[in-house]
Amino acid sequence: MYDGSASGYSEEFGRRESGSVTGTDPDRARGVYGISVAAELVGTGVQNLRAYEARGLLEPERTVGGTRRYSANDLDRLRRIGDLLDAGLNLAGIAMVMELQDENSRLRATNARRRTAQ
Repeated sequence: MYDGSASGYSEEFGRRESGSVTGTDPDRARGVYGISVAAELVGTGVQNLRAYEARGLLEPERTVGGTRRYSANDLDRLRRIGDLLDAGLNLAGIAMVMELQDENSRLRATNARRRTAQ
């Protein structure tokens, strides 16, 4: 599964800013990958992505027509799901772990903001 490296798809993306393209990373929360591309990038099947969404493990953006669009953040989350599956957790256990991890991240961010405000 995912080993923490870029796994060969570390090309740089450009962002359009005032008419020019720069070498900065795009918004990681913006859905840009279709379901088949996202599945291929994380090494799983399209049906698995649909199942993860049905279980509430992720919520990709949708176009006006209803097409799923996965962001870089979604891909990271999918890799984490894969890691947890490889570790032997089922989808219910993964949902609990990821909810706790998300809460932990929110608390750390709140803590950091409070420390800088002092």
